[in-house]
Amino acid sequence: MNGRTLIGLLALVVLGLLAWELRWVLLVLFGAIVLAVALDVPVTWLRRVTRLNRPIALLVVVLVLVFTGWRLGELLLPELVEQVNQFTQLVPALFTRLGQLLGGMAMLESVEARLLQFGTLEKLQPLGSQLLGLAGGAAAITVQLLLMVLLALLLGLDPRSHQRLVLAITPAQFRPLISEVLGDCRQALGGWLAGMTLSGVAVFALTWAGLAALKVSLALLSALVCGLLTFVPTIGPTAATLLPLSVALLVSPALAVQVLVLRLLVQNGEAFLLTPLLLSRTVNLLPTVALMAQLCLGALLGLPGVLLALPLVVVLQVLAQRLLVEQVMDRWL
Repeated sequence: MNGRTLIGLLALVVLGLLAWELRWVLLVLFGAIVLAVALDVPVTWLRRVTRLNRPIALLVVVLVLVFTGWRLGELLLPELVEQVNQFTQLVPALFTRLGQLLGGMAMLESVEARLLQFGTLEKLQPLGSQLLGLAGGAAAITVQLLLMVLLALLLGLDPRSHQRLVLAITPAQFRPLISEVLGDCRQALGGWLAGMTLSGVAVFALTWAGLAALKVSLALLSALVCGLLTFVPTIGPTAATLLPLSVALLVSPALAVQVLVLRLLVQNGEAFLLTPLLLSRTVNLLPTVALMAQLCLGALLGLPGVLLALPLVVVLQVLAQRLLVEQVMDRWL
């Protein structure tokens, strides 16, 4: 091993340690890039249709999103809050129902007893300290989200300048290739975000309509959870099914079977028909790769890692194809 190779390996080790120490900063930065690309999709379409400049088009898109969110909040938030309160009241009844169906298992009875023990003062005191810790963590997450949104808006105002900044630190002979790779990453990530958003909205609407037709309680809350967890493939749909299935189980096992059939139809239609149709021209993620990425980033970074795992895999897949496969493996002699 010569001196240059040793220096290169040491530099890689130092960069890896530095990236690990700054992992939360890098996570916020990547989340801002994902949000900026999500905003850039409607901004680009609006500029193509109306010939507006980028700042005005970005302002219009942000105002439309804020107004739409505000109107949806006015329409759905009161019912959603009411259903959340109903769900908290149904949790003890759910454990009781499961205990009856499973023959009164001791494990379920102990879980229910532990839930009821939270009402004593001795149990509430350590719980209060834990809630204070959760409040501090929620405040930190709120600050990170605000920084993420601010960075996304700044990136969305002038993406070309940031792209030129990346190209400026690239050797001259590789700049055309890196420019094409950045364009491919933006197209793949934008297509994935647009396709998953449409899939999530479709799952939300179909689940809400189906649960309402079956007269299942908490239909709006269950449909919202199912729609949001569409962005977490493989494990998300399974976890989302537990809520409407549990609520239906309180009524009757027959209703629970009907809800299970409904969820299977909706999720299989989304997974095998809608999502491949929407993502056929952008990116194709293998379920094993998606699941392993979620598990790895979830173990390293928690819930934010799970949420940003798939956008990161989309970008890494393009980078691996354009740089590793085409530039290294295909030219290996």
